[in-house]
Amino acid sequence: MDEEPPVEFPITGELDLHTFRPSDLGELIPAYLEACQAKGLTNVRIIHGKGTGTLRTTVHTLLDRHPDLVMSYRLGNETSGGWGATIATLNPTSASNSPPVGAVPCDDRKRRPAQA
Repeated sequence: MDEEPPVEFPITGELDLHTFRPSDLGELIPAYLEACQAKGLTNVRIIHGKGTGTLRTTVHTLLDRHPDLVMSYRLGNETSGGWGATIATLNPTSASNSPPVGAVPCDDRKRRPAQA
């Protein structure tokens, strides 16, 4: 069986997973985050839906595996999708470790330990 050619889509900082196969997420999510980071986007909304929570868990596991890309993440709020979406804050591309402009501390945001 021939594989379908890759489909290009705009890098906007919002990724709706409803149109993708779960088996594609391991490559898709890190590649999309890298593309967002390269464009200077610091916040990415990943729409996984509410459902049973399995897809949300998969997304969070993938975000945890990429501390080079992801500074922190949290579930969306009432205006950004609630628990059907995850908002990831990406590390800046510069050598600076300062938080992105406009980053606001949040109690429910998952924090990563500082690296020496």
